[in-house]
Amino acid sequence: MDQWTALGVTAFTVLAVLWLSKQKAPWIKGLLNWFPAILFAYVIPALFTHSTGLDLSHVYLHTVSRNWIIPFAILTVMSALSIPQLRLVGPRPIILFVSGSMIIATLPVMLVFFATIVLPNGYGLFMAQGYWKGLVPIVGGWIGGSTSQLVLKELVGTPEPLFLSVLVLDNILVNIWTILMFQLIKRSDQLNRYFGITETIPDFVADEVRPGSRTLRSIIITIFGIVVVTLATNLLVDDFLWRVIVLSVTGLMLGNFVPRWNHPFVLKTGGILIILIMAILGLRLNFSGLSLPIPFVVIALVWIVAHYLFMMAVARIMGLHMAWVPIASMANLGGISTAPAVTSAYNEEWMPHAILLAILSMVSGTAWGMFTIYLFGLF
Repeated sequence: MDQWTALGVTAFTVLAVLWLSKQKAPWIKGLLNWFPAILFAYVIPALFTHSTGLDLSHVYLHTVSRNWIIPFAILTVMSALSIPQLRLVGPRPIILFVSGSMIIATLPVMLVFFATIVLPNGYGLFMAQGYWKGLVPIVGGWIGGSTSQLVLKELVGTPEPLFLSVLVLDNILVNIWTILMFQLIKRSDQLNRYFGITETIPDFVADEVRPGSRTLRSIIITIFGIVVVTLATNLLVDDFLWRVIVLSVTGLMLGNFVPRWNHPFVLKTGGILIILIMAILGLRLNFSGLSLPIPFVVIALVWIVAHYLFMMAVARIMGLHMAWVPIASMANLGGISTAPAVTSAYNEEWMPHAILLAILSMVSGTAWGMFTIYLFGLF
């Protein structure tokens, strides 16, 4: 029964979001300027599960999303990316992303050091009682994802009760942060004007698609290519990270070297798939079960806000478009699903770049966490 309920809620959510995004009424457009349509994909399922008391966090639909919907979305979105666009954007978003990863890995050590000086029981709480071991898996969870989080838990020896509470705190922070990033990315142009940043990115899809590319034949070629490549990759590649990398590279090749590849179609399809993924993620939204000392929670809050402010400063120094800050932040904290979703609230054509940054996050999370362990070892 739960499986059908989850499917029904997800289908309703996707249709509702698509309907909202097409509305022209002034009051709806005003609402969407503050609360982007795609964010409803995250909130509607969460409101349903919270109001009904149903636990839909373990339904099979989540497995389908990870094994099939996300791979389809990655291939589709990446095939919309043009190599000229990739060259134009350049390395600065990667520099911004790495700066965010660096502050995530180093700031908890600085904050704990500060807490040991300011709080009477700071050293006893974080070092003697071992609460610092709960911060290390957060580094892995934010930058690398669940795999890095589990690896770092074992490396540092985080006790199970502490680890479970950290998982709940991590879930709460990332969910709230995702909602905030949807808000902030909509205000990127205002921040650009405030900081005097004039960088613009041209509309690539409209310029590059030839007149005949919207024909039925081009759509059939595109769908066939996406289905065949995704099926082959899922059958031949077991590891999720390598699957993401293979699909991303293959998508880039398809979009740039298949003559009749339909770029508007894959961009639109990718946007719908991202909405679907967000709706399924919303079924897992849960804010219960948190039990941690107040200083630990305060450090986590300061940590997540400070990493964003630091990246804003880096973007300002480089004169980089402020939309890249929430994109890089979500690539660090949210990963392969939420980074392109937040990006689509500003410009769908930037979604492939968000995926590239999210891949960097997935491959570097464990290394950053080990660096955090090393820094804590200096205490």
